[in-house]
Amino acid sequence: MPRSLSQAVLLVDGYNIIGAWPCLKKTRDNSGLEAARVELVETMTSYSSFQGYDTQIVFDAQYQNTCSNKEVVTELLSVHYTDFGQTADTYIEKLCASLRYQIIQSRISRVIVATSDRAQQLMVQGYGAEWLSAQQLCGEVETTVCRMRQKYQSRKQSKSRFLANAIDAKSRERLVELRMGLK
Repeated sequence: MPRSLSQAVLLVDGYNIIGAWPCLKKTRDNSGLEAARVELVETMTSYSSFQGYDTQIVFDAQYQNTCSNKEVVTELLSVHYTDFGQTADTYIEKLCASLRYQIIQSRISRVIVATSDRAQQLMVQGYGAEWLSAQQLCGEVETTVCRMRQKYQSRKQSKSRFLANAIDAKSRERLVELRMGLK
């Protein structure tokens, strides 16, 4: 399915968010950093899907002797690990600079950066990106999860409101035949 030309891009400073969200800090402290990364990716997968954001979570490998790496999780979510010596901040700033032209050309509608790093906030805003603090993103994610639950519950209730929706297809077919006097 082709993506819309005017979608928003959400860039998430992964370790900054893990360090700021109480639930992720708890996971990190109890189960390790890898478990916290997985939890963040799972959370952002649902959020991105519901919002329609092209989300990129960035983790820096500043102290790891590894090459950059990109994992595509879904059509709307990818995880990026930076090169050795590169911070997530510099990666995100460079990406904002390159995405600026896509905004001008109307290929994307907006760029949002989620981090609580004050210096990065100022830098990305200079490139025309919007900024969300870790706490604001957490609030938006929680609100979205509540909306998703409500939407699911209303669908579930509307489907079970009628008897015909509660029985299998074969039984429904048989009832139609009886009602029409076919058998």
